[in-house]
Amino acid sequence: MSGLARGTDGRRRCAWGVSAPDYVAYHDEEWGRPVTGDDGIYERLTLEAFQSGLSWLTILRKRENFRAAFAGFRIGAVAGFDGTDVERLMADAGIVRNRAKIDAALANAVAAAAMSESLAELVWSYAPRSPRRAARRLADLPSATPESAALAGELKRRGFRFLGPTTVYSTMQACGIVNDHLAGCAIRPEVEADRATILRPDG
Repeated sequence: MSGLARGTDGRRRCAWGVSAPDYVAYHDEEWGRPVTGDDGIYERLTLEAFQSGLSWLTILRKRENFRAAFAGFRIGAVAGFDGTDVERLMADAGIVRNRAKIDAALANAVAAAAMSESLAELVWSYAPRSPRRAARRLADLPSATPESAALAGELKRRGFRFLGPTTVYSTMQACGIVNDHLAGCAIRPEVEADRATILRPDG
């Protein structure tokens, strides 16, 4: 099938998931698996925003540096960062030193900390109500959807920054709010089973 490639174990996966060693574990163990904690959602939103204009591989390879720099992406901790922290982050060669993205990451932590409800519950409330047929090629996947546009608008209304419909949709993919593993990918059924435990009516 177009868009798939065999891994070293012979299983077919989304081709990007075997295109570099760093991608294999991320594709198999994380991408599309449900993330239901507030800090986990915040981490993905932040990393997807930093990825804008860059390769995701660049972000993935710097991920542990990002976690160290941003206090493990604990919302409460990052919400308390000040100007000294901004200068520290701007001097940290282990992350992406973009002032607008760093400022947005801190502002988003403040916005998330100020919410009366769970950030994860808000984000998951925008999961599509109707399942979409699995795409057969990466080119068939949308870059944004009505749900991601609506969620981006709601997050902006709450004070979040640097999060447009495309960045938000990438977050929805990463967090399992949608399952965009391609048709025939060996991991797709596993992800769908994981998502079913979150999305079932009595879940």
